Amino acid sequence: MTEPRWEKTVVVGTAEQTHALGATLASDLVAGDLLVLTGELGSGKTTFTQGLGEGLGVRSGIISPTFVLVRIHPNLPSGPRPGGPDLVHVDAYRLESDEEIDGIDLENTLDSSVTVVEWGRGRVEHLSESFLDIELHRNAGSAITGPGHGESEAGVLNFDADDDNEPRTIIIRGYGPRWPEPPVLETDTQEGRP
Repeated sequence: MTEPRWEKTVVVGTAEQTHALGATLASDLVAGDLLVLTGELGSGKTTFTQGLGEGLGVRSGIISPTFVLVRIHPNLPSGPRPGGPDLVHVDAYRLESDEEIDGIDLENTLDSSVTVVEWGRGRVEHLSESFLDIELHRNAGSAITGPGHGESEAGVLNFDADDDNEPRTIIIRGYGPRWPEPPVLETDTQEGRP
């Protein structure tokens, strides 16, 4: 993987804030965008994706696609972005090769949808020259990983997914010409930044 064009770190205190961050980011997303989510169990990947779905105005009911691999959530004409892109939600945890990724035919929906791939790092970046790499961490008992932070996925001590008020650190990295600079998120203006 090449170096990111930029990196932005956001700390949220609750699951609601994780959800809200996803909804805010959705306003910058268009058909063809690829988001690669990484994070230990209980870090908020699905909660973040639910926020994206709300912001995109897609059918509700977003859950982890662990057992079906891919779920498509169509855009709703009555939602906040009528005529906007659908959301394709993928779980790549059990996919081990480019052939398995190619076998789920993401190329057929990539240009017309926003595609979110949980556990996608190292597996789906070849699908697009531009993407957002979003890394979520529970602050208690976890180690931040990735470019500039080591590459280990280990370090999880606490898997209690019921602790919704535990702070999370969310690192967003932009790759490719689609993402020359980071999106402006609500947390930027709340902290006094332009």
